[in-house]
Amino acid sequence: AGGSDRKVSAVIDGESVFSEEVVWFPKTTADPDYHFQGIVDAFKSAAAHMPRVDAIGVSSAGIYIENRAMVASLFLKVPKDEFNRKVKDIYIRAAKEIGDVPLVVANDGDVTALAGAMSLDDNNVLGIAMGTSEAVGYVDKNGCVTGWLNELAFMPVDANPEAMADEWSGDIGCGVKYFSQDGVIKLAPRAGIELDEALSPAEKLKVVQGLMENGDERAAKVYESIGVYLAHALALYYDFYEFKHVLLLGRVMSGKGGDLVLSACKAVLADEYPEIAGDIFPSLPDEKFRRVGQSAAAASLPEIK
Repeated sequence: AGGSDRKVSAVIDGESVFSEEVVWFPKTTADPDYHFQGIVDAFKSAAAHMPRVDAIGVSSAGIYIENRAMVASLFLKVPKDEFNRKVKDIYIRAAKEIGDVPLVVANDGDVTALAGAMSLDDNNVLGIAMGTSEAVGYVDKNGCVTGWLNELAFMPVDANPEAMADEWSGDIGCGVKYFSQDGVIKLAPRAGIELDEALSPAEKLKVVQGLMENGDERAAKVYESIGVYLAHALALYYDFYEFKHVLLLGRVMSGKGGDLVLSACKAVLADEYPEIAGDIFPSLPDEKFRRVGQSAAAASLPEIK
């Protein structure tokens, strides 16, 4: 469950037999019934492609304890009393619409890292999903999700006193403004791309992605800059995590733009951080996995007895 789209996969014996993406607007909607119905619709869409549902795994932005939402940007506009009444157990209630089956809800960053470990068949993975925000998770050398609050979206990566402020944390220079659709939207005008202010952030991203697919040099500059940002940020993150692999997912990393982000990042690491460039390996999954890998990995979360 992301801030611009929700993805669902039906997985049978470890193989995805159905996946879909649906655009939605959870961060700007105050009515929690909208969120609930969207989640139920996603569950039912996947269930329709399986003979039965044995378990449900959820990858969702936010902090979850025992499958309950503690705090999450998806429900930013929901009033506090409604949050306590209808959002805290929203996934638990939605799962009951499908049946009495095991449910596991995990932070989307951790599921990104888990998807990376599954894709690479290796451990020591930092997963970064660049979508509505920057979701980060970590799978350690033993192949375990640590339970840490890896909310690197709110960790400053830019000390420029004029850096853009993050609306939620109030801090400046945070990763969310560099490694998400916000980063693309921020850079587009500087590259000479005028975006219609009437468009949603997801639609603005699609405009830049369309230009990139058509070989527009202005769009290329946007993605190249994000790759430069990423190299410096990874050097900083490396001080805190013993990662070997960095798997890059999310809508921002789709298509030619994602390929350019990765190549620019590797070039800067090799040039400016030779002492670590040979120890960390940023990579992209295949195109389908980039977009729906989290939902497929989430299906592996529940333990079926």
